[in-house]
Amino acid sequence: MSGPKLLEGTRVLDLSRVLAGPWCGQLLADYGADVIKVERPELGDDTRAWGPPWWGDPAERMAAYYLSANRGKRSIAIDIASPEGATLVRQLAAQADVLLENYKVGQLAKYGLDYPSLTAVNPRLVYCSITGYGQDGPYAPNAGYDFAIQATGGLMSVTGEKDGTPGSEPQKVGVAVADLMTGVYATTAILAALIERGRTGTGRHIDAALLDTQVAMLANQGSNYLVGGKTPKRMGNAHVNVVPYQVFATKDGHIVLAVGNDNQFGKFCALNGRPEVATDPRFVTNAQRIGHRGELIPLLAQWMLSRTTAEWTALLEPNGVPCAPILELPEVFRHPQVVSRGMQVSNGSLPMVGTPMRFDGQRPVADQAPPQLDEHGAAVRDALKRGGGWPSA
Repeated sequence: MSGPKLLEGTRVLDLSRVLAGPWCGQLLADYGADVIKVERPELGDDTRAWGPPWWGDPAERMAAYYLSANRGKRSIAIDIASPEGATLVRQLAAQADVLLENYKVGQLAKYGLDYPSLTAVNPRLVYCSITGYGQDGPYAPNAGYDFAIQATGGLMSVTGEKDGTPGSEPQKVGVAVADLMTGVYATTAILAALIERGRTGTGRHIDAALLDTQVAMLANQGSNYLVGGKTPKRMGNAHVNVVPYQVFATKDGHIVLAVGNDNQFGKFCALNGRPEVATDPRFVTNAQRIGHRGELIPLLAQWMLSRTTAEWTALLEPNGVPCAPILELPEVFRHPQVVSRGMQVSNGSLPMVGTPMRFDGQRPVADQAPPQLDEHGAAVRDALKRGGGWPSA
């Protein structure tokens, strides 16, 4: 693997574990930063044990979950609760540009590893704290878990089948989106702080909270509530602001129909041989279609049963009507666009998902495979003992 090293020379000390922090650290590593991951002795990051599936020999196997978020890092096992361990972390932090941590609020202060303590010895340090609920407020001491944050932050209230339909209950998203999006938001904040530091010479303390991120991610749903004053409800795969924009059954499966404007709706009706539906006063505009959703959707549902998913895709896509089959992961990784874009990468024989961004046509992906626990511990300790500052990779 190769690609641009945009953050080459940037040193990141990653004290985080599980997902939000490690996801941020992996993004920085993919962009070229030198990331040293500090882990608990013997156990390491919790996700090392979150298998199956596993990769590697039984004696050194790593869970696929851990592999998904720790590419490009070096690993050192340190007991930060010991004086010796805390001293090692302070030595690394003194030379670091960025520090990531997701400990409970106040926990690192016990070891002299909090922001005030470390910025006193390294004023240039960009220190990013990732927690469930933030550094202040009544819930600040509480541990934050993605599932709980999706619930508390409102996402589950608008996800799932609508009340009264079979299987109706609030649903979480199929991946840990609050964790992942917090990792992405944290990355953007770190990069902004590094740019500012180039002007001022001093770092920042970034307070990244999963709950804050989840509330921000409500996007149009949050704005709809604040502006319209109406509490949004679960609608299954339907869209609160656009019609028709949902999943429909076909002759042999299902398809997503994503008609985003009135022109596309007119094309869709014409392709079905029913152009008069698009000029029906009830359905002419999106606002009218929303008001008459209950009359329009059953009509369209009958149309969609007349063809297979592949037939619909072949008819609609070339004519500018957005639609998509619903693929399972084997089909995703065989999709010609996914293959063409090179989204599956490999590190040796290890298959991985690549970073989604490209720079001048190149995708930056860290060369370093996800590390074994303490794989680089001896080299890092030796460099620090020799007084060489940040250990070279």
